[in-house]
Amino acid sequence: DVQLQASGGGEVQAGGSLRLSCELSGFYFDDYAIGWFRQAPGKEREAVSCIKGSNDGSPYYADSVKGRFTISSVSAQNMVYLQMNSLKIDDTAVYYCAAGVTCSYHPTDLHSWGRGTLVTVSS
Repeated sequence: DVQLQASGGGEVQAGGSLRLSCELSGFYFDDYAIGWFRQAPGKEREAVSCIKGSNDGSPYYADSVKGRFTISSVSAQNMVYLQMNSLKIDDTAVYYCAAGVTCSYHPTDLHSWGRGTLVTVSS
């Protein structure tokens, strides 16, 4: 049973940092791509970052988070992380991790989703 569990959200002041974790179970990270998406109130779900388990190519980052967010993984632990630095109020959203055959901008291309974790950035 493929499962993903995101955690690590919380409230932080603008300029602060958070690290999100995505725990994978029922499948091996090496065989898939793991993407982070986010959805702010009243907005569509958008891609944030993605990494391939096969280390095929560089990780993907949305332009809005480049230079501030870093995606990483520990294959042996089946974990994927999203380090978020220099957080902005616009980063406020529910963050989700999802698994797919490959990285994609489109949420519908990712076949398995975990429950989201809320990130709130305040001024």
